[in-house]
Amino acid sequence: PEEGGIVQEKVVEEGAQVKKGDVIIRLSNSNLDLQILDAEAQLAEKQNFLRNTQVTMEQDKLNNQLEKAQLDVDMTRYRRAYNQQKKLYEENLIAKEEFLKAKEDFELASKKYDLVVERLRQDSISRTIQMDEMETSLSNMRKNIALVHERKEHLNVRSQIDGELGLLDVVLGQNVSAGQKIGQINDLSDYKIEALIDEHYIDRVKKGLSATFERQGSDFELNVRKVYPEVRDGKFRTDFVFTGERPDNIRSGQTYYINLELGQPTESIIIPRGTFFQSTGGSWIFVLDKDGKKAYRRKIKIGRQNPQYYEVIDGLEAGEKVIVSSYESYKDNEVLVLE
Repeated sequence: PEEGGIVQEKVVEEGAQVKKGDVIIRLSNSNLDLQILDAEAQLAEKQNFLRNTQVTMEQDKLNNQLEKAQLDVDMTRYRRAYNQQKKLYEENLIAKEEFLKAKEDFELASKKYDLVVERLRQDSISRTIQMDEMETSLSNMRKNIALVHERKEHLNVRSQIDGELGLLDVVLGQNVSAGQKIGQINDLSDYKIEALIDEHYIDRVKKGLSATFERQGSDFELNVRKVYPEVRDGKFRTDFVFTGERPDNIRSGQTYYINLELGQPTESIIIPRGTFFQSTGGSWIFVLDKDGKKAYRRKIKIGRQNPQYYEVIDGLEAGEKVIVSSYESYKDNEVLVLE
């Protein structure tokens, strides 16, 4: 699973057919629940703070606009008074001091107005930056909550493919770690068969060779998909895939005997595998005479072999009978008299 937790429910059992997305088991994780509660509480607090800040900023903006409007009126009034006093002064109808006072009042009002306009501009920029930062912070918190909820959804462990639940190794109440292997789903659309083949045939087994295996009275066609180069314990591994129909109720881990076609069929002398091999190493065998009353020791040479038979490439003729049981009690004899 992508998330660890305690097994609360096994939704399906081993052997069941599942679809991609089906829930296999359900886990619980109290730490994850606490993280969600904590993150949601922080988000609510942040949202409330943002709303209060917005209200305060709007109130400040309104107050500044009122101040600007008042200064606008004052500046208009002082401008009008200044222009009037200027004309009167030019006509020598008022004292110079009255003219200068009107001029200074107008210049002061103009400076106040310009300062308020600049303050409003700076406040607007600052307010925009502050709001953007708070919105970004809220957005990140929402994303974090979404991620935690997504992690919680991962507590529903789902099948990643269509297939068959081949193994489910968990029990109720078990603590499962993230990444821990808890089961196996077999892909029924892509079964392969692994075979171990004697290293004697490693140069003859190639990708694409045909093979068959028998099950439930029917033969099924296979092809060699991959030949592994490594040899262990005298055998190399080969993967086969079905080229047509697959048998019903095939199970992972079952053993099958495969007939692999290495080339055109040839006639060979074969004998059943027997315990005589442990005594002779395949270098000799007891051969019965025509009347079956005696058996004579004879050298032979073993060629290819499979789980059922040895191929004898020298020392035997077709139709001759041999003894393949254990020779342990008479392995030093040259002739056996049969009664």
